[in-house]
Amino acid sequence: MTDTSTTPAGEYEAQFGDYFALMKPRVMQLVVFTALVGMLAAPNSVHPVVGFASILFVAIGAGASGALNMWWDADIDAIMRRTQGRPIPSGRVQPGEALAIGVALSGMSVVMLGLAANLLAAGMLLFTILFYAVFYSMWLKRATPQNIVIGGAAGAFPPVIGWIIATGSFSVEAWLMFALIFMWTPPHFWALALFMRNDYDDAKVPMLTVTHGRRSTRRHILAYTVLLVILAVGTGFTSIGGPIYLVTAGVLNLLFLIGAFRIWKRDEDDSEADDFRVERKFFRLSLWYLFLHFGAILAEATLRGYGMGGW
Repeated sequence: MTDTSTTPAGEYEAQFGDYFALMKPRVMQLVVFTALVGMLAAPNSVHPVVGFASILFVAIGAGASGALNMWWDADIDAIMRRTQGRPIPSGRVQPGEALAIGVALSGMSVVMLGLAANLLAAGMLLFTILFYAVFYSMWLKRATPQNIVIGGAAGAFPPVIGWIIATGSFSVEAWLMFALIFMWTPPHFWALALFMRNDYDDAKVPMLTVTHGRRSTRRHILAYTVLLVILAVGTGFTSIGGPIYLVTAGVLNLLFLIGAFRIWKRDEDDSEADDFRVERKFFRLSLWYLFLHFGAILAEATLRGYGMGGW
């Protein structure tokens, strides 16, 4: 947890960009996109004004989660090279400000989503914020090497929320989109952890690479990728899939499986010698993997709207 008494105040006056960075805009982009796809893939249409407002409040809720996460993790962010430039460890935003912003935006986003869409969507947004900020950030992340496996659910809820915005209810299709993100998260972050292990060592975060070693992590990446491939391709034969999705999923999952296999078969001498080139390539592919899958779901939903898509 952040020690507010030891954070240097300095003379710097925070700018709008510093507060915006506090909300993890890159993560917000993925949240917004997957929530939008969940909403548009649903069988019910949403008024454009209602849809825009709802997705905006989901984005604000995601930003609130990011601010609360940065407030709590400021101590380890200051240790890890990848996160030292974040607003709190760099001294650009004070911890108390981050906490106040996170709490205020959380309350506003939940209340406003309830007014704009429905109470079930608002309840799911509240649950997602609490899951990420409290259950994952304050407990799982520092308690178990399964942190990213269980905690990955927080990033998988947005398409479910989007679906509920449109329909007011849960469905198998919404949980399929949830499962796609949930199963993608571990290999995505474990690939990052393979070439950033020293950061997690220094910060004493029990990532799988730290507690079980890189060899075990490579096996886990392959195992989760195999399960992910089955799920992703299988989704192509459901009501949110179709020919466009299936072609996209076929190509992406073949590449993803090849990448995971290459990671699995390497030894530590190989990876040290080429600066984890294979792991870095797999990680970069994983960034496109989710975007293109959800883009294909959106394309199928758009075509169905014109009576052309789906099976």
